[in-house]
Amino acid sequence: MSNERTNPDTLSTGDFDKPLLPAGLNVLTILTFIGSGIQILFGVVGFMRAKTNFDEKDKAMAQMNSEEMPGWAKSLLPNMDNYEEMVTKSFENRLPIFILGLVALSLCIYGAMQMRKLKKQGFTFYLIGQLLPFVTSALFLGLFAFEGIIVGVIIGITLLFILLYALNRKYLIY
Repeated sequence: MSNERTNPDTLSTGDFDKPLLPAGLNVLTILTFIGSGIQILFGVVGFMRAKTNFDEKDKAMAQMNSEEMPGWAKSLLPNMDNYEEMVTKSFENRLPIFILGLVALSLCIYGAMQMRKLKKQGFTFYLIGQLLPFVTSALFLGLFAFEGIIVGVIIGITLLFILLYALNRKYLIY
């Protein structure tokens, strides 16, 4: 006889039929929640510092163009010819950029929650949430917002997550 106790109210026959969340999908959704939380924090700080960044753009440009800055560090940054315009447009459009950023992150979080429930629609919400910031940047800042190695890394990580979620779509059954 087993010493293990079970409460009949906590288990139902439906619990045994319910498919389990695959480990890969579990890890991806957890990373999405963590990354989205960090992005929300950076988005709020960026929105609050927009005026400061705008006021200090000349000082920042002088530092970036100085001879003291190593060449490898300059390669991480966008083209300095477009930097002033990008900072100005970021400041002028800070509210719509911030709001659309929050909408995009909400879509990513909602999509990940739906995929944890193995719902196919979650991937669509997640995909829209991942692509919306790039559309927002192109509309409000222009295509020069996509210059620099750092932006390339961000695009690479975004594409990697989309690909990994796409590979896990086979587990989404509802």
